[in-house]
Amino acid sequence: SGERNIQSPDQVAQLTADLQRFAPTPLMIAADEEGGLVARLNEQHGFPPTVSAQELGERDDPAYTYAQAEIMAKTLAAAGVNHNLAPVVDVNTNPDNPVIGSLGRSFSADPAKVVEQARAFIEAHHAHGVTTTLKHFPGHGSSQADSHLGLVDVSATWQQLELEPYRALIGEGLADSIMTAHVFNSQLDATYPATLSKAVITDLLRNELGYDG
Repeated sequence: SGERNIQSPDQVAQLTADLQRFAPTPLMIAADEEGGLVARLNEQHGFPPTVSAQELGERDDPAYTYAQAEIMAKTLAAAGVNHNLAPVVDVNTNPDNPVIGSLGRSFSADPAKVVEQARAFIEAHHAHGVTTTLKHFPGHGSSQADSHLGLVDVSATWQQLELEPYRALIGEGLADSIMTAHVFNSQLDATYPATLSKAVITDLLRNELGYDG
């Protein structure tokens, strides 16, 4: 039929309930629900509309962000999805980035604003029992290519400030999980992309930033 596994709110809720019933241990069921262009539970399938990270960042009102994220969290929880593969905490250092900036997936070019927005987003999810993911570590915001299509080199464009959202949110205990970026960054590792790099995952993320999740 060409249908995937999302057709309507009732169908998704039934699917996740069935999956949990059959599972010997409770399942973590995850979806990409960033808001805006990246929303798996979207209006096309009868779910409420969402607002992109860029729109939230431009509005610059954490209370509004909390309210919008709460709608998403309630939608996820009602559908039986208990983990959100969001928020994007990439700093919008390249607004023309084909996979982040140009899709409205970053809150801001200012790391402090990214932290403020992400904090509100995460707290709204936690209020409804949904855990979250910071992505894409150690920073995909400066890329000039899409890492879904091949290996992307951010060596010449990446900046240390892209670590600031992770440092702050890990410090506040708000990092339920972290998704690594399949980017090559010779500033951090001259041989391996971030996903496969001991220098990035163990030395930087675990030891320097203190992440143990």
